[in-house]
Amino acid sequence: MNFINAVKNFFGKYFKQPVSNTTLLLTITICTFIVMYIGGMIIWGGGFLNPQQFFNIINNNAYLIIIACGLTIVMISGGIDISVGGQIALITMVTVCYLENKGGSVFGALIIALSIGLAFGLVQGFLISYLKIQPFIVTLAGMFFAKGMTTIVSVNPVTAKASELFLKLKEFTINIPGVGQHTRSGMFINSYFEIGAVVAILIVVILWAVLKWSRLGRNFYAIGGNSESALMLGINVQRTRFLSYVICGILAGIAGFVYLLHTGAGNASNADGAEMEAIASSIIGGTLLTGGVGSLIGTLFGVMSLKTINIIVIASGLTQPWWQKITTGLMLCFFILLQSVILSVRKKKLGTAVQ
Repeated sequence: MNFINAVKNFFGKYFKQPVSNTTLLLTITICTFIVMYIGGMIIWGGGFLNPQQFFNIINNNAYLIIIACGLTIVMISGGIDISVGGQIALITMVTVCYLENKGGSVFGALIIALSIGLAFGLVQGFLISYLKIQPFIVTLAGMFFAKGMTTIVSVNPVTAKASELFLKLKEFTINIPGVGQHTRSGMFINSYFEIGAVVAILIVVILWAVLKWSRLGRNFYAIGGNSESALMLGINVQRTRFLSYVICGILAGIAGFVYLLHTGAGNASNADGAEMEAIASSIIGGTLLTGGVGSLIGTLFGVMSLKTINIIVIASGLTQPWWQKITTGLMLCFFILLQSVILSVRKKKLGTAVQ
């Protein structure tokens, strides 16, 4: 009884403390994903009961997780970037042409991918932060530029086949010990992560730590919450916002290379609409469009929730692609409305929003 009372006292003291908006929205996102996935296992079974189904959500969407992380940082800072999908298309096309037509190395392809993403981040960040041009206009121009340049590089799809090292990296997987499924013949098949999924998870963890514990991370939240107050506190608002776009550009470069590792081909239609899915994932993960609130762990679960609902739609027999778009739109509207209601209620109760 003494142990039970001690536990009750501990959690009682914990829950008396006001939970931050970021933590609250993160909790809602994680619970939503768990409920959806368990519901899928109970109602549809099938693939949901195969552990590899869960890991494939990350394997197939590693690039989306990475660019969603970049967009989360930009949105926390009070900005937006709709050019990331076009950047991925351009990066995959340039790198695959470099590997195939120029006989390039994998390391060189990675440098090219990072350079293209960094160039977009530097230019767009400068125009938005220092020349005060609207982020939507700048990144819209960046999206059109990237898509146009992609078709200039090559109109036809290009498949990477010449580089043996690239093909080995593409096929490389990391088995998860003790996790898998038995076939009908009794053979046990391990579940696995692709290399891109490992990169995506590492990026989420590293950037989560940066946002939570570094001065730069706190500055992102500060300028997104109230840029004038941040300026009064001595934060260089222009430089901080500029760095958010630079980081987003670098992550787009990494995402482009990860996308190429997963598909093995460059195409003008690669990652078409990825920027909207990344924004939706960030919002579902608890990032506010107004800035100042968000979590990269939430963004990870936002991507997983978005893709899980798509799997559920297909499992329900609605295989036409527009049903997935309809459910994505409904899910996004639900989370925006939920965020608005919760934060309004909390603001009235607490007197001020807790970041």
